[in-house]
Amino acid sequence: MPAAIEVTDISKRFGALLALDRVSLSIAQGEFFGLLGPNGAGKTTLISVLAGLARQDSGTAKVMGHDVREAYRLARRALGVVPQELVFDPFFTVRETLRIQSGYFGLRANDAWIDEIMANLDLTGKADANMRSLSGGMKRRVLVAQALVHRPPVIVLDEPTAGVDVELRQGLWKFIRRLNEAGHTIVLTTHYLEEAEALCGRIAMLKSGRIVALDSRENLVRHHHSLKLRIRISGALPECFRAEDKGGDGDHLLTLDGYSDLEPTLAKLREGGNEITEMELLQPDLEDIFLEIMRKGDHGQERVDAPANAAAELPDGDSHR
Repeated sequence: MPAAIEVTDISKRFGALLALDRVSLSIAQGEFFGLLGPNGAGKTTLISVLAGLARQDSGTAKVMGHDVREAYRLARRALGVVPQELVFDPFFTVRETLRIQSGYFGLRANDAWIDEIMANLDLTGKADANMRSLSGGMKRRVLVAQALVHRPPVIVLDEPTAGVDVELRQGLWKFIRRLNEAGHTIVLTTHYLEEAEALCGRIAMLKSGRIVALDSRENLVRHHHSLKLRIRISGALPECFRAEDKGGDGDHLLTLDGYSDLEPTLAKLREGGNEITEMELLQPDLEDIFLEIMRKGDHGQERVDAPANAAAELPDGDSHR
């Protein structure tokens, strides 16, 4: 079974800017995959290469086994992309927009699926509204619907909840989870790291066009971050400890390499005659990990510990669609 997305040594340069620098990754069918990075890291450029909106200078990219250059029609049919920008045709209603999108992929009598998409994205009441009359959040819902209208096996969401309300965000993720459970591969880019932490099984982090981390969240925590133990004790902290943060009233913040360090640390405190009056184990979240990895700079080593299986430059004679 081919990977949903297979990227091998992809590089892309825009003038003096190296947007992608020998990027390689494999995303298995059915994964919920996170693609994170600061602005300008290369996330949208990579998505553009997969979608056929930009042509890589070197390397290969495949969607469901179809090369995005050699078999571009099949690759594009297998992919649905929710773009970061709000792009829409102001002359059509929501339903007309989705019917036209269906037509791009040769789909007729697709109204039942369109109705289901609109219902799940709370667009039914706006089906006959002109696109110009919609709020920004509603327009973003239509972009999501457009990406799903041809039932692609691979769905890429590029900042899908930017600037939308909490209700839409919850409804969208409920629907996307259902699609993922039904076998669709989901690739998410987001600056809301709590979304990636809650949804994604594996996460890749890009910086300056290179992958600087690629692993499951659990492995990222283990390899890139330490636990913190906040304690309040009576007496002075024994000299064998290095406290990073000393507050008033005997408050201290200790660094632990892992959970196995907790009991030996408490034993040392007891041996020193300290009475522990308060204790809290602070577990890192994805934001802590992200900030730590980004601070390491461009010289950090790429991690690929968890493999997936354990404008436009278009081909001659083809249009954008």
